[in-house]
Parts: sequence; structure tokens; C-alpha cells
Amino acid sequence: MALAVRAGGREPKRTFLPFALSALIFALAGAVYLPIRDHEWLNYDDDLYVTRSPELEQGLTGPGVRWAFSSQQGANWFPLTRLSWMLDVELHPNEPGGFLLTNLLLHALASALLFLALSKLTGEVPRSAFAAAVFAVHPLHVESVAWVSARKDVLSGVFCMLALLAYASAARNRGGWPARIALFASLALGLLAKPMLVTLPCVLLLLDAWPLGRLAGADGTLDPRRGLRALREKWPLFALAAASSWLTLRAQSAGGVVASLDRVSLADRIANAAVSYLVYLRKFAWPSDLAVFYPHPGSQLPLWKPLLAAALLAALTLLARRAWPRRGYLMVGWLWFLGMLVPTIGLVQVGSQALADRYMYLPLAGLAIAFAWGAADLVGTRGRRGSALAAAALLVVALLAGVTRAQLRHWRDSVSLFSHALAVTEENHVAHAYLGAAYQERGRLADTVLHYREAVRIRPDFRTALNNLAWLLATARDPALRDPALAVSLAERAAALSPAPDPSVADTLAAALAAAGRYDEAVRVAEQALAQVEAAGPPELAAGVRARVALYRAGRPYQE
Repeated sequence: MALAVRAGGREPKRTFLPFALSALIFALAGAVYLPIRDHEWLNYDDDLYVTRSPELEQGLTGPGVRWAFSSQQGANWFPLTRLSWMLDVELHPNEPGGFLLTNLLLHALASALLFLALSKLTGEVPRSAFAAAVFAVHPLHVESVAWVSARKDVLSGVFCMLALLAYASAARNRGGWPARIALFASLALGLLAKPMLVTLPCVLLLLDAWPLGRLAGADGTLDPRRGLRALREKWPLFALAAASSWLTLRAQSAGGVVASLDRVSLADRIANAAVSYLVYLRKFAWPSDLAVFYPHPGSQLPLWKPLLAAALLAALTLLARRAWPRRGYLMVGWLWFLGMLVPTIGLVQVGSQALADRYMYLPLAGLAIAFAWGAADLVGTRGRRGSALAAAALLVVALLAGVTRAQLRHWRDSVSLFSHALAVTEENHVAHAYLGAAYQERGRLADTVLHYREAVRIRPDFRTALNNLAWLLATARDPALRDPALAVSLAERAAALSPAPDPSVADTLAAALAAAGRYDEAVRVAEQALAQVEAAGPPELAAGVRARVALYRAGRPYQE
């Protein structure tokens, strides 16, 4: 069946309007996200990657740069993101507002660059401005901007948009080799920030079809020879993407975050992926109930949900296909959304989430394109209709900005963040565990125990929650909180779930045994933990375990 392709992609006239609008979009994104300057550090991976990493704390140093490129901390490889954090340490050490301000500036820059790229690719300045404005203020982007650990998204987003801008010149052979080198360099740097850009070469192929019209023959249908030529010219980009995919899978496998098929079956992954696509689509159209963590349903999804989701996805794809000859942007925007989510949709399950708002950072641009161009075609842009459309576009942007401002308030501190997550999700074991940790930092140990208990109730194999709850029940000074017998049971369960000897779990088990009066066993387990931690570190933990061994030998329990 022939696939008709309408050539397009005229370049905008060379005026100052695109640059003025790009500055306006930059300012819009900055103004909406400005409150993040007053946010606190979050007790959710920010500490792991920034505040507790000795290499990052040293700032930009020679050994630190080498570590950034060699480390797979966090079960990922993103050296450029680590370097950006090191630069933040140099500029504003230990100030979360400074780190978040960098996120804000990067997101604003990515939004402005998206507008410049779209206007250059399509020649449609107003539609490009609306699509970029939606990208700039959409609430689904709050997680990527308001969370220091999500620096990967906004930094890779800048290089993605630079790549699109370079391709707008390279595809027309107007930039020559400098444009192609800029394209290659932008993708390489983007992959060093976050490997999700592995799908970008496929996005460029979509742009070849619309708006560039590079795949159509003289009769307006798809020319296989042109398609093969477009594919061959991108082989260096596909090679980069393949290398990044290999490095990422290697890092994630080594970090133990890739779930096996025994843990999450292939059928469950496919079912969750189908439903997640529709959830993402719904949250784009109606951004409500946004949370920092969405629990994976595992095998609990009723069969009708993935079947209905798959049917709706197929129907939307067929509708976009039917609209292709006259409205190619629908198919391109839809496939951009579907394709860019493939690495994170859960077919290779990493972590225990079903989906994440941050995964929509770049895929959202595809839906924004389809929305912007579709609305203009549906309503029309002439006369009163054009004025009404402009007013409606401003209203949509204002509404999205308002919802984003409201969502930002939930990210101001850990208690607000995880309390909101529990309010909009069900059976969220991760939110309970992190809210418990946040309360523990504030000295509210009764609330901490309550939320750790809930986390363990929901997920009896949640090793971190088991270990943390056991430690509190064994070492709390308040007699009303202590429960040595339960602490021993929980710590033994955590030890049984550990894939390898874990000194922190052994330390907890020893404290629980001592609290239960079983001092000989406590000394033996604590000495094992001490040997492990002396061999692998960290030194401060070794000092603490050593002191506790002395207490247990003296027949005394340890209390926090």
C-alpha cells in the first residue's frame, strides 16, 4: 500500500520574531518554575547522588572527572550529568536552591531551543511557539525540573533540542559538514547526560517524512530508495545509540536494578506497558494525580485493562495513519510519543515503578506537536477563528502553568512530596517508606514506625523497609516503640532477602538480638558485620559497629 507523503518544512523568513519568541518561552518557563529556589533537599535519591557522594562534594577535580566517567553509581552511566552536579558544588555548595536553579535554566533553554528547531523545520512560527510553550509549562515536567536527581532529563533535553536544530540545517544540506558534526556531537553529549536519547535517530527519520518531505518520490508516495538513503546517512547516530544502550544495560545489570522474568513476567510487562501508554496520554491531556512514584501492579492488572488499552492504542494509530496524507504531523507526533517511551515503558523492567512522570520529558514534545498543529487545522487560522484560536492557546498555556505551580508545592520538601503521593495513589509501599524516613529526620519516630509498617504490609519482601523498621524497633529509646522480638523477625527476613552478605542488615540483626537479650548471638553477628565493613567500608560505619560490639560483649543493648 502506498504511503502518501506531503512535502513541507519551509523555513521561516529571517526576522527577529523567532528569536524574540524563543526568549519569551525561556522567560515563561523560568517564571513558572521560579519557586523551586526555596525548596529543600529531598530524602529521595538526591542525598545518594549529591549530598552523600564524596566525589561530587569535592567539586570539579581531576579524580572527580575520572570518577564521573568510570562510575556506575546508581546503576547508571551518565558522566555529563555528574559533571554538571560537580559544577553546581563549585558554584553553590550544599544549597538545593542553586542546584534546582540550574535545572530551571536548562529546562527553559530546552523549551526555547525546541521552538527554534520546530520553527526552522516547519516554517510555522505560531504553531511552533504553542507546542514549545506547552512543553515549557506542562505539569508532567515538574518532576524533571524540581528534583535534583532528575538533572539527567533537562540536561539531555537541551542536547536533544540542539540536535533537532542542527538536523534542520543538515537535512537540507545548508549547514554542510559543520551541521552534521554538530548533530553527532549533540547526540553524543545528550547520551552522556541520559541514555534515553537512543531513540533520537528514529525521531529524525520521522522528521524526514514530515515536515521535511525527504522520503517522498515524485508522485508524493514513499520512495524506498530515499528511505534507505535517509537510513544509511544516520548510521553513525544509530551506532552511538547502540553503544549507549549496551553501556546502560551493563550498568543496570551490574547494579541489580533490572528485574528478572521470574520477578516480573513478560506478560505482566507487556500488560503494564499498554496501560501505561494510556495513562501517560491521559496525564498529558488532563494532568491530575501526579505522583513521585507509581507502584507496579505486577500480575494484579485485570485482563480487560491491557486488552482495552491495546485496542485503543491500535485505534489511535490507525486514525493517525488514515490522516497521514493531509496531516502528517499526527502520525509523526504519535510515533514520537510511542517510540521515545520504549526504553522506559517497562519491557526491560528497571526498578519497581509502573511509570514515571519524568519519563515523559522528551516524549511529551511529540504530543505537543500533534496538539498544536491539529488544533490549528481543526479551527483554522484566518480572521476571527485565528483570533479565537490564539486566545484559546493562551488560555491553555495559562491553565497548564497554574497546575504546574500547584504541583510544585508538593515538591518543596520530602513530607509534602510523599504525603501527596499517598493521597493520589493506592498501596504505595515506596511512598510509605520514604515518608517514614522523612519523619525520622524530623524526630517523629511514631509516625516513622507507622509508615514503615505500612510499607512492609504492602510489600513483605521490601528489604530496605524491613531493615529500617527492625532497627527502630530494636534501638528506639522510647519503650513504647521498642519490640525486640519483632525486630529480630524482621531483621532475619531482611537478611534472608539479601542477595549477598550485607553489613548494614547484619548490624541491624545484631542490634535486634542484643535488644532481645541474646548477647552471644549479637556479638557473633556484629563481628561478621564488622569484618565485612572493614573490608569494604565505609570507615564511619566500621567505627559504629565496633562500638556496638563492645556494648554487646558487656551485656548491654544499643539505643539510638
